[in-house]
Amino acid sequence: MYRDIMKRWWSVMGAVVVCAVAFAPGFAPAAENQRGAQELGPATEKNWQIGITPSFSSGNFGTNTTSEFVYVPTSIRRLFRDGDVTVVIPFVSVTSNGTATLVGGQPTPIGEDCYRRSGTEFRFDKPECVALLNSGQLGARQQKVTHSGLGDIILRGRYYAVEEQGFLPLIALTARIKVPTADEGKGLGTGALDHGYGVEMSKRFGGNWIGFFDGGYNFIGDPDGRELRNQYWYDVGGGYYVTREFLVSAYYEEYRSLVADFVNIRDVFFAFNYKALDAWRYNGGVTVGLSNGAPDYGVSLGTSYRF
Repeated sequence: MYRDIMKRWWSVMGAVVVCAVAFAPGFAPAAENQRGAQELGPATEKNWQIGITPSFSSGNFGTNTTSEFVYVPTSIRRLFRDGDVTVVIPFVSVTSNGTATLVGGQPTPIGEDCYRRSGTEFRFDKPECVALLNSGQLGARQQKVTHSGLGDIILRGRYYAVEEQGFLPLIALTARIKVPTADEGKGLGTGALDHGYGVEMSKRFGGNWIGFFDGGYNFIGDPDGRELRNQYWYDVGGGYYVTREFLVSAYYEEYRSLVADFVNIRDVFFAFNYKALDAWRYNGGVTVGLSNGAPDYGVSLGTSYRF
């Protein structure tokens, strides 16, 4: 056990070093641009931010079993002139029978019930189900249980490569590392290290409208006894500044499924961001699933403090 703890500790420290080296040069305070939370006006001298955004999501992911997820991430962000670096430390609670788990904070199907939607016809066409049947572990696998604990720690960085001017959008390059600190045995994560890279773009139109496009590619680590696919993802949407401090936005999102015979995760996300004071910000959102690979619905509400 001591060896496992030290192994995870060194994984975390290694990821911190990678992010710090990749995004440290030449940074100073900047506005943020996370899911539509771009601010208007110049950046202030405040260059640290701490936030918490609890969320709840539920779905059956095309199986007979409904899985539920509580995700409570605490984020610590260092803001620079040309980007930012963030560490996310989540508490998670997962109610599932192992057909879905959290991957980078995203509820994701990683397996299938060993019974079809009728609930009585066994899936002999699934090798993993036959293996569970032969091992006598099928009953335990099909039973839905709830486990809670530390989730996967995420480190991410962003570099503003192109400033918005004229017809040019704001373009930022992103990178992230998911450190496998969640307990795979309890279904809180995959137990493997992931890393991903992407791009974020936004463009103002007129005085109040703004458009967004984000996309990237995640290299997914394989847990023991299972091979997962790498994942491309993107979202496209727009927002409207009701006031200078209050932004409402909507996005269409798609993530490639990690299992070959599952449909992609597709959903619509509605969000708001409100800057109450120079230091305090509030955000929230509702997710509506559009495919069997996505949660049926999800809700979130959070706040952050900048200092």
